[in-house]
Amino acid sequence: MAKFVNNLYKNQALFYKVFLFILTSVLIVYLLPKGGKFKYEIPKGKPWQYENLYAPFDFAILKTDAEINAEKQAIKNNHIPYYKFNAEVVERVKEDALQEIDITFSDTILSQFKPQITGFINQTIDEIYKNGLLQENNRLEPDQLIYLRKGNEAYQISYKNLLKQGEIRSFLNSRIEGSGLMPFRTELLEVFYDSLEPNVVFDNELTQKELESKLNSISYTRGSIEQGSRVISKGEVVEGDKYNVLRSLKTEYESQMWSKSNYNWILLGYSALVCMALLMLLLFIRKYRPAIFENNVKVTFIFFNIIFMVMLTTIVVNFNINYVYVVPLCILPLSLKAFFDARLGLFAHVITVLLLGFIVPNSYEYMFLQIIAGIVTILTVSELYKRANLFISVGQITLVYIISYFAFTIIQEGSIADVKAEVFITFLLGGLATLFVQPLIYIYEKIFGMVSDMSLLELSDTNSKLLKELAEKAPGTFHHSLNVANLAEAAANEIKANAMLVRVGALFHDIGKMHNPTYFTENQTTSVNSHDELSPRESAQIIIDHVIKGIEIAKKNNIPDRVIDFIRTHHGTTTVYYFYKKEKETNENAPSDDFRYPGPIPFSKETAILMMCDSVEAASKSLKEPTSALIDNFVEKIINKQMDEGQFLNANITFKEIQLIKKILKRKLKNIYHLRIEYPE
Repeated sequence: MAKFVNNLYKNQALFYKVFLFILTSVLIVYLLPKGGKFKYEIPKGKPWQYENLYAPFDFAILKTDAEINAEKQAIKNNHIPYYKFNAEVVERVKEDALQEIDITFSDTILSQFKPQITGFINQTIDEIYKNGLLQENNRLEPDQLIYLRKGNEAYQISYKNLLKQGEIRSFLNSRIEGSGLMPFRTELLEVFYDSLEPNVVFDNELTQKELESKLNSISYTRGSIEQGSRVISKGEVVEGDKYNVLRSLKTEYESQMWSKSNYNWILLGYSALVCMALLMLLLFIRKYRPAIFENNVKVTFIFFNIIFMVMLTTIVVNFNINYVYVVPLCILPLSLKAFFDARLGLFAHVITVLLLGFIVPNSYEYMFLQIIAGIVTILTVSELYKRANLFISVGQITLVYIISYFAFTIIQEGSIADVKAEVFITFLLGGLATLFVQPLIYIYEKIFGMVSDMSLLELSDTNSKLLKELAEKAPGTFHHSLNVANLAEAAANEIKANAMLVRVGALFHDIGKMHNPTYFTENQTTSVNSHDELSPRESAQIIIDHVIKGIEIAKKNNIPDRVIDFIRTHHGTTTVYYFYKKEKETNENAPSDDFRYPGPIPFSKETAILMMCDSVEAASKSLKEPTSALIDNFVEKIINKQMDEGQFLNANITFKEIQLIKKILKRKLKNIYHLRIEYPE
């Protein structure tokens, strides 16, 4: 049992990666669409390259979007609206009219003509409200049919048979002229105007309800194909009705495949493909990025980004498939490049796009566009911390999307008439969303504790609190750090290492000297040497302690571990040779380990560069009368000694790169010690 627990403890990092791999696979399989995949690509406008295809089962032929939209439009155009007739208004108008007669006409007139007047008004009101009085004017065409609903019954009439309120005056004048009551025209008009009111209104609720019912009853299929019938022959062009039949077969196939009987088999297939894709990524990291593979936080970060992109795409596809290109997928290679390198970013991007091919329709087109966009992202974004570079790259990515989509459309449709302008808008929105990568990188830094070039740029500011403190307490050390930073940056650029990282590491590598600044020669401003009162062993310990003190100060000031690594390794396991030799003058058997830095030795190109530059710059102060030959020999001697001591065995740096670094250091030192002519006083 103890042995098992011991093995479990030793291999906990490996077990964690296995757990992470399984968890990521399960989540991605869960997010995949619940349906089978049609095994043929449907190349619209091109010959069918597969063998003759026969219907595996009976299926209905789906109508095209254009056909369905045309049917809907026809239903809307031919739909008969409903109007509601209010009978209570008619009775109320008649009562009001009889009262208005007594008010409007004089008693003399009423005594002689009241029966005629009353009969005329009642008869006219009946004619006005025969079909109803409508307040609106010319809402529909005159010959447009409508339904007039009286109670629970509806009658179909022409819209022109409804009397509109704007037509009342002419209607009344014509009736009065033929009635023999022309002398009382003014009084009669007054009675009608004071009494009449509309009693027919547009019934919007019933009209819309009836329209929706008709639209919902539309059949989305037309005809069917029987099992065993030939769908398409090899070499036949996929267009028109053939394309619609194939599209219908694909839809039916994918819906039928996901059933209880074959659910487990399809799930197994999805799981195998997802696991294979993620395994390829994991093996790539293990073989070509072993430092990242050993770091569980970094592996978690990579897998988290993949899950995040798959989840985001799934949400958008489920919401509206037309917005799939709004998802800023290029954020993935940008983020990974910011924290790691371009090659890993592109590889992870391709794996993610392959997984998303299960989710999106037109998967080949989608994968082509996204892979090309990812390549452009990797090639164009060189320095993410420069805002202009990001905006330029986003513009280039958007342009690549637009050109690729345009090319695919004219290949598939054969003309530019079917190019959809709204798709270009989604590309622009996706490009704008890509700009979110900068705040996202900041969030990742806080969550995962990693460092990007943007953070390094902030740390390289010499006006920061810690570097200002170094300049005040140990000005000589600060000047030395600046010189080392310049040398290291030039060397890193020469061998294509991370110049920004090595510069920041150089600026902070000696901050431990703030603890006892006067014990380091570059900070001694008088002839008094603090080491004169100490034994060589004590002096060596103070010198060695500046590494430990530097790590403590850096951690206290929240300097990232990636930068602290430079403090740990800039002396490797070398000895404080001056005091060691001094100790040997009095003690021949003095152990060298007492005068040796604790290490570790450099484990990257950047930390190896810093060790070389730090040693060369510090020792160069001892050159009295430097010449070109003297500088060349001086640089060779120092770096060769470090190589002989095995200081670069753990760093992935080649002999050729070391030679290039030597060349740069020689040239820089010659520039620094360049002798000028003596100016006359």
